[in-house]
Amino acid sequence: MAEEGTLANMRHWLVEHKLRAVGSLWAASVVGSFAYNFSNRNMKTSVKVIHARLHAQALTLAALVGAAAVEYYDHKSGEKAKRYEKHVEHY
Repeated sequence: MAEEGTLANMRHWLVEHKLRAVGSLWAASVVGSFAYNFSNRNMKTSVKVIHARLHAQALTLAALVGAAAVEYYDHKSGEKAKRYEKHVEHY
């Protein structure tokens, strides 16, 4: 049962810190892609930098779409829906 608590804590942290998680993912992907590109000695440094930026940008866009989906789901059925339920009039 400790795993459920850990997963729940991780999910709660991600929900509360979406942009921090996306920014960290971007930074990690830039560094990872840059390191991977440096293994190819036939490529110019400028091309390596451009490839690293493009890979990071694609991964960041995917992470932002995921964060938007989590936010939408949270507003519909998560803690935020319960928190704001009393402020919304039901017709």
